Amino acid sequence: MNLTLRNSRIKLPLGQVFWREVGQGPTLIFLHGSWSDSSQWLPLIEYLHQDYHCFALDLLGFGDSQTPKLHYSIQVEVECLFNFIEALHLPQVYLIGHSLGAWIAASYALRHPEQVQGLVLLAPEGIRDDGDWKTWQWRKWLVGRPPLAYTILRSLLPLARLFGRHKDIERALKQRQQLLQSPTACQLLFRRRRVEIQGELLHEHLPKLDIPTLILQGKQDSLEVIDHAQAYANHSPNTKLQMIDQAGNDLAETVPGIVAQHIDYFVKYQ
Repeated sequence: MNLTLRNSRIKLPLGQVFWREVGQGPTLIFLHGSWSDSSQWLPLIEYLHQDYHCFALDLLGFGDSQTPKLHYSIQVEVECLFNFIEALHLPQVYLIGHSLGAWIAASYALRHPEQVQGLVLLAPEGIRDDGDWKTWQWRKWLVGRPPLAYTILRSLLPLARLFGRHKDIERALKQRQQLLQSPTACQLLFRRRRVEIQGELLHEHLPKLDIPTLILQGKQDSLEVIDHAQAYANHSPNTKLQMIDQAGNDLAETVPGIVAQHIDYFVKYQ
């Protein structure tokens, strides 16, 4: 990788934000997923930086950005992004988001459509059905405070090993450990009331999302995530869904060249 990145920080009303920047041309702002940071985008930016001005942010509370004591929400992240764009006096931008970042990007476009020329959403979050809420309830229990789930699972593990039933518990403990690697994501996604999260979901608002939008979705991703991508495409009036073979959820890392081609075509010919 031969990128010469400019690493910068700026103090915004909600906290200090870190970003990586490179290139010239139309402005692309990259918003990472729940369990990552701006480094997620580096393989993709390597393909795009010669033709585009690329900004890869660490969302507030993630990566090298500040983690202020806030009640985190999608709207908090949207407000922080607005402050960032205003502070840097950026022209109209393209927002490129993965998972949680896609949810934030689409929410931002609904709130500030005059600032967004287009959206590229990879495996977007922000839509849930009854089955999704069952998964949410399980993960909420896993990362809950006090750590009741951890205490129960650890106490059951020795007995489960005696009966050869330990693998499920070990998988649950591993999942808990992975989730807790991003405390802000846990707070935002699982440590809020369900009614509050429901108020920020987008399925009822997508018909108003009239900005040109490209959704990129790996065919090897989970059925739940693929259903979300299809829901975005079905309910947004100016949206195209592109399924990508031989790729799962981590499109930007595993097939950056293919993703870059789709983004480049979208920006030039939307």
